[in-house]
Amino acid sequence: MTRYILSSFGQFLLTLVGVAILIFLLLRVAPGDVVEVKMRSGGAVVSADTIARERTRLGLDKPLPNQFVDWMSGLSHFDLGKSMWTERPVVEEISTRIGITLEVAVLALVIGLAVALPLGIASALSNGSWLDQAIRVFSVAGLSAPPFWLGMLLLLALLLSIGWQPPIKTISWSENPIGHLSQLICPALVVGWRLSATIARMLRSSLLDVLNEDYVRTARSKGLPERLVIIRHALGNALLPAITVAGLEFAFLLGGLVVTEQVFNLNGVGRLLVQAVGQSDFTLIQGLVLMFAVFFMVVNFAVDLLYAVLDPRLR
Repeated sequence: MTRYILSSFGQFLLTLVGVAILIFLLLRVAPGDVVEVKMRSGGAVVSADTIARERTRLGLDKPLPNQFVDWMSGLSHFDLGKSMWTERPVVEEISTRIGITLEVAVLALVIGLAVALPLGIASALSNGSWLDQAIRVFSVAGLSAPPFWLGMLLLLALLLSIGWQPPIKTISWSENPIGHLSQLICPALVVGWRLSATIARMLRSSLLDVLNEDYVRTARSKGLPERLVIIRHALGNALLPAITVAGLEFAFLLGGLVVTEQVFNLNGVGRLLVQAVGQSDFTLIQGLVLMFAVFFMVVNFAVDLLYAVLDPRLR
């Protein structure tokens, strides 16, 4: 168990270093100059000398190796630099936006698991029946319909039926808990439907495979009740692939809510990334992309640990 954890953590660190190098290099070779975008926005006329002085002030005139060393030395004490557009610390920019994105992602995961677990189990146990067909149609619909399209349909339905539309500004939890939850529930439902469809299909497939294993047939031949066979012998192993899918989908949610946040007017990190790309603010972009990568790797590491807990073969 200890060796397994150390191996997973070592892979985590190596991947983190590789991702940091790749993000830095790709953003530096991408077209676009944040100084020109910032100083010549709105048609302003700025001399080349002024732009050169601004590039020097921001440290953009340094060789790439020096810029990379500066960035990595900042990462060693959790300093992602300053936004080249607002000149605020990148950590501060992200910290003011990440809360609402995490809340939507966690709520969508809870909704997805609450829906997917009973549907996946029921679909596998009623294989080939009308219930199985109905659940499969539900899953395919959730996978096929884009979340932003579902979000627009949901907003239109709420507007026409009860006259509700999302608030223009973000409502804090301490200020109005009901209003804050009303901002999150609709995007969480939209994203949670797709999440539940993915997990339910994976759980159905894995549970059908496990039910045909020898140890399940042996448990049945001993006269154990079917409910006990499912819960104690089949479900534990069938959950392993579903846990992997749930972890990956949850990790994707942090950076995959860009369009959903636009539709529901949520001021999260997805909209922050869109703004940073439009402004060519690569310091902020590389901080956001690195945060997405770290979050994805942390979730994968947590899934690996959960695998070790659930699967005695790894222990």
